[in-house]
Amino acid sequence: MSAPAKDMPGTAAAPETGAAPAGSGLTEAFLAAFRHHPSGVAIITAEGAEGPVALTVSSLISISASPPMVAFSLSASSSSAKAVERAASVVVHFVRRADMQLARLCATSGKDRFGPDVRWSRLDSGEPYYPQVELWFRAELRGRLETPGACLVTAELTSVSAGTHATRQAEALVYSNRAWHALGPVVDTASAPVLLWPDDSATF
Repeated sequence: MSAPAKDMPGTAAAPETGAAPAGSGLTEAFLAAFRHHPSGVAIITAEGAEGPVALTVSSLISISASPPMVAFSLSASSSSAKAVERAASVVVHFVRRADMQLARLCATSGKDRFGPDVRWSRLDSGEPYYPQVELWFRAELRGRLETPGACLVTAELTSVSAGTHATRQAEALVYSNRAWHALGPVVDTASAPVLLWPDDSATF
């Protein structure tokens, strides 16, 4: 005869998932995972109560194409982020390899991001922006979600810089493992395109 089952009738043993218990190095694993998860780089500018503010983010994501919506997170410990969070509208700059020094400036605490040696201007609607960045969007903030230590912001893009439909040959800029990297294709996409997502994917 077989040995009697040890589990109660009607119950099943929990599957072996190999997952570590919550709190067992979870934060360290989270930080390590995202440290090696390359992210695109963007600069956000806005008009604050005490003047223009700017910051570099690697959290920009697309939400929808119609209407065009994006989201990004802001640290609760940053004074510039607080000013952006309170703004009605911002300018989202999609930076490239050539814009790395500007992105570095806007990511460094204590630096004057609108000083006499920095090229910047204002849109007709008043928002500060960096005209040397090829692609930028004016955006109006639509929603804010407070989370511990941060705020997730959603924004609707309302206008775009001129000439953005031309082919952009400049190298992309990404941030990974606490360093800046230029991003290029791994193959000749003109002769052998690599399709990472199906046509019906929600990823743009």
